[in-house]
Amino acid sequence: MGSTTAGQIAVAAESTVATRMSVPPSFDVADFPVPHGREEEWRFTPLERLRGLHDGTAVATADGVKVDVRAPEGVVVETVGRDDARLGRAGTPVDRIAAQAFSAFEQASVVTVPKETVLTEPVRIAVHGEGGTAFAHQVIELGAFAEAVVVIDHTGDAVLAANVDYVLGDGAKLTVVSVQDWDDKAVHTAQHNALVGRDASFKSVVVTFGGDVVRLHPRVSYAGPGGEAELYGLYFTDAGQHQEHRLLVTHNTPHCKSNVVYKGALQGDDAHAVWIGDVLIEAKAEGTDTYEMNRNLVLTDGARVDSVPNLEIETGEIVGAGHASATGRFDDEQLFYLMARGIPEQDARRLVVRGFFAELVQQIGVADIEERLLERIEQELEASVA
Repeated sequence: MGSTTAGQIAVAAESTVATRMSVPPSFDVADFPVPHGREEEWRFTPLERLRGLHDGTAVATADGVKVDVRAPEGVVVETVGRDDARLGRAGTPVDRIAAQAFSAFEQASVVTVPKETVLTEPVRIAVHGEGGTAFAHQVIELGAFAEAVVVIDHTGDAVLAANVDYVLGDGAKLTVVSVQDWDDKAVHTAQHNALVGRDASFKSVVVTFGGDVVRLHPRVSYAGPGGEAELYGLYFTDAGQHQEHRLLVTHNTPHCKSNVVYKGALQGDDAHAVWIGDVLIEAKAEGTDTYEMNRNLVLTDGARVDSVPNLEIETGEIVGAGHASATGRFDDEQLFYLMARGIPEQDARRLVVRGFFAELVQQIGVADIEERLLERIEQELEASVA
């Protein structure tokens, strides 16, 4: 374990494997003890700000969230009960909140793209918080050789705990863009489970801006050889916000690939970003090719980043495996270069931040979401100057 402190910026980078240190996955809340903050998977999370999601005191209300699904022709959208066999296929809850969400939701939304269907327009799922508390479950399933883009947009104010399942048939291609643009007081925890079929391709783009506390847990496993997963993330953590992204890619099948790139910017007192990147390569997963990277740009004093890349390898027969984590301030040389060419300092800072995020913005592939994202980045930077 290593940690450094520069000025008032706290930066932690670790390489301790944590994939086998947690409580075994379970759909039963009783299998998870109430966390106290000393546990490995909870030590960065401000439990007192979770509004009772972690200890069972949170209760669903009528004014929780409103979900609106808009899908192109040919897509099947259903509201199903708890007994639907498709629920939970992609993964099992790995912490108490996810198990609570699974046990407490009343109805789930299932979006199915039939086999060999290629969508030319995105499926759009709007999740709008109306001030209350909600538990939710969402399933996105693609049949064999289907192709789709799904945008899940979170706005408003709510206390939300959810599980989201992505099930990809053989040869399917799914891109999911999950935007967390909550109001300032919202609390959002979610486990994202992706089960990638044989020769299927899964791309996830997670964009986090709003909320008081956002704690997301993307997970990927493979149902057959030849699968590929790309996990991209972009977050902008402002004063007082806690944004936590905890990823696990389990290579449990031979000849699969994964690539993880998350980038964050932080500004303001008590802005806290946490990134945990776990990759497990099981003994049977020969021919695996994987890499993960997290980069953070600290814009002001008073912010803290905890970045923990973990890599556990149980076989020597792999193509490649690696990870990297870096956190720092603005590059003074970049600023000097721009300012020497007549660009004012604040404009130069904006250009540096836009350039820092450009690689990930381009991965979204939905023009209106990209434009909105760039506008939000500008708003955050203007707020830091005001």
